Amino acid sequence: MNCQICGAHLPEGAMFCGGCGSSTSATPITRKRADPRPSDTTIIQPLAPRTTVISVPWWPAGDGPADDQPADGGPPTVRPAGAHAAAPAEKSEPARYTLQFSTGETVSVRGSGLIGRRPLPQPSEQFDHLIQITDLGMSVSKSHLEFGQHDGEFWVNDRFSGNGTVVRRAPAPALRCEPGRRYLVGRGARVEIGDQFFMVL
Repeated sequence: MNCQICGAHLPEGAMFCGGCGSSTSATPITRKRADPRPSDTTIIQPLAPRTTVISVPWWPAGDGPADDQPADGGPPTVRPAGAHAAAPAEKSEPARYTLQFSTGETVSVRGSGLIGRRPLPQPSEQFDHLIQITDLGMSVSKSHLEFGQHDGEFWVNDRFSGNGTVVRRAPAPALRCEPGRRYLVGRGARVEIGDQFFMVL
């Protein structure tokens, strides 16, 4: 028995042609028939990624730990984006923060931004600030870190940088950020990016 489409020899009992992949019942006429279900294709929109906000509380020396920080010094509470103890009644304007860099720059920010040696957003991204810092040792990646606000609280997100991001806020221990996750930091925290750092004020 031979394939009726490509003519290849078919073994006894074969259901498909090993040469062209056609069904053994296919003929040149059936291959030319119109698609009986032309509108059977459904385009499924990709799901929007769920962002997880990791609360990294900060408190002044002498005060107790925040409500979501275990007293035994365990890992901080992980809560989904949108979950907050007290949601504001109205959407307010983002708070203003000052970022004081070890390289000498001081930048006042409000909203979102990218920090790096040559920060470059993806085509679909928009940021309020692009902050370029000098790092002769090149320990800071081109687009090292993303920042923004969640219910008025400042957060940072390591953009899969080469040397990583570490958040330090006394008296809690230092925390190395997992790339792609947002970490809340308070005023007075120190954020280390490669060999450089900046203070959140």
